[in-house]
Amino acid sequence: MSDENPSYEVAREELIEVVRTLEAGGTSLEESLALWERGEKLAKICQTWLDGARERLDAAVAEDD
Repeated sequence: MSDENPSYEVAREELIEVVRTLEAGGTSLEESLALWERGEKLAKICQTWLDGARERLDAAVAEDD
């Protein structure tokens, strides 16, 4: 996958690093805003993966019923 569509695991790990960096402080306002924006994008990517997984699980359960 590309950097714009990373796997769930890659996006989650990067999101963790973004949060750690923001929590540690010491970044400029501009850097903090860029990190926040990247974090928001990564969170959406993770949520999309999770939503897709839930849909697949729901479909598999429905097939079993």
